[in-house]
Amino acid sequence: MTQEELKNISVAKSVDARGTACPGPLLEAKKAIGTIIAGDVMEVLSADEGTRVDIPKWCSKQGHEFLGTVEENGYFRIFLRKK
Repeated sequence: MTQEELKNISVAKSVDARGTACPGPLLEAKKAIGTIIAGDVMEVLSADEGTRVDIPKWCSKQGHEFLGTVEENGYFRIFLRKK
């Protein structure tokens, strides 16, 4: 997806993990994924650089679809679709 598409995508769940360091954002994502249904989009907000690598790897292992990352002022918006 393009950056513009990601910025405008409708999310079912937004997880704000900006106050945590690795592995906090990934742990928050793992907890939150159970609260949405298959096909829904979840957004993870994180200021931790490692999250940009951790979330796509986790998605691949779990079968979720990693949609992309949008870099904001001081943090990242990471999008995935639950499978």
